Amino acid sequence: MHSTYLTHATVVLPDRVLHDSAVLIDDGRIAAIEPNGAEADHVIDLQGLTLLPGLIDLHCDAIEKEAEPRSRVLFPLDFAVAQVDRRNAAAGITTPYHALSFANNEWGVRNNKTAAEVVRTVRAFRQHSLVDNRVHCRYEVTDATSVDVLRELMDEGAVDLLSVMDHSPGQGQFKTLESYLQYMMGNHAMSREQAEEAAQAKNRAKDGAVSRVEMLLSHAQSLGIPTASHDDDSIQRIATMRRLGVAMSEFPITLDTARAAVSCGLPTILGAPNVLRGQSQSGSMRAIDAIRAGVASCLCSDYQPSTLIAAAFAVVAQTDLNLSQAIALVTANPADACGLSDRGRIAVGQRADLVAVAQVGALPLISHTWSAGRLVFSTHYQPSRLDAGGVLERQRVAA
Repeated sequence: MHSTYLTHATVVLPDRVLHDSAVLIDDGRIAAIEPNGAEADHVIDLQGLTLLPGLIDLHCDAIEKEAEPRSRVLFPLDFAVAQVDRRNAAAGITTPYHALSFANNEWGVRNNKTAAEVVRTVRAFRQHSLVDNRVHCRYEVTDATSVDVLRELMDEGAVDLLSVMDHSPGQGQFKTLESYLQYMMGNHAMSREQAEEAAQAKNRAKDGAVSRVEMLLSHAQSLGIPTASHDDDSIQRIATMRRLGVAMSEFPITLDTARAAVSCGLPTILGAPNVLRGQSQSGSMRAIDAIRAGVASCLCSDYQPSTLIAAAFAVVAQTDLNLSQAIALVTANPADACGLSDRGRIAVGQRADLVAVAQVGALPLISHTWSAGRLVFSTHYQPSRLDAGGVLERQRVAA
């Protein structure tokens, strides 16, 4: 593989920011930082752009919209996977975990047969991928029929992260029956009668959920697959999930729940769209409040890949975190949560997953993306400068 010398960059390291610095890439790895007069096959002058580790997105279900852009309108799955791969490269996400729900024909792409086909398509497409596409399987605890499907996918080596979720009304994301009905009618074009039938079916299907969850989590852990719980809504739920060996907590509902997770060693994952919008779509806590309280470990793009880089820079503007700390929310911390020791930081020997960012007005926009040292996306923006403290020269946003 060719070597590449990136010069005149503002380089964000885990503990500091280097101005007018350089990084040498060789054989897909970071070979040196601030090398003196390095020689390389290619030299790229970044002209002051900010150089970060490639973003790591532990949860994004945008692939579902690529496969089913409208209700019951399915595109060819290889086409959908190819498009979301390119979206992630343009968003600076070099390690996306595509979140796919297994919920027994709940709707459209969210049924076991189609979801399993998408998982296998992602795996088959990896040899053509621009970025390191991975799979996050989401198990709906009220579905008894997907247990064998998920076990088979795990045994095939097609699953990189398994989470367990409960979307029945009256807890978690849907605190009331009405909130569940409104979501199903608004997001999935159901009539009220259909939504009520779906709610009743979910409540009936709770029988046996605990044993199914225990079995699937145990199987995943025996294979070394990281596991997560979803929409934890109480300290008691956190304690239960911790006993089951879950490794992280996705979208904890309240600050107390997030504090409980962090206090017992569970990294928390919050949504980047929540940061940008300043609120949760389901009325749960604001992600920015969790960050300010020190109980947000990671940000994920949730459903919109482009939000991840924007949210990281918004954190710098809206909290006391410096640029290195904010970038860790979308790089080093997710890497640590999933045991990816070869990426997430700009350091010698790490995989050369890198992104260059330009500040265009108030927007941080990706100008270049390298995946394992290969340039997979590039465009041109006029960069803005960082001040001496490593903060972009722009108005700090009040929140």
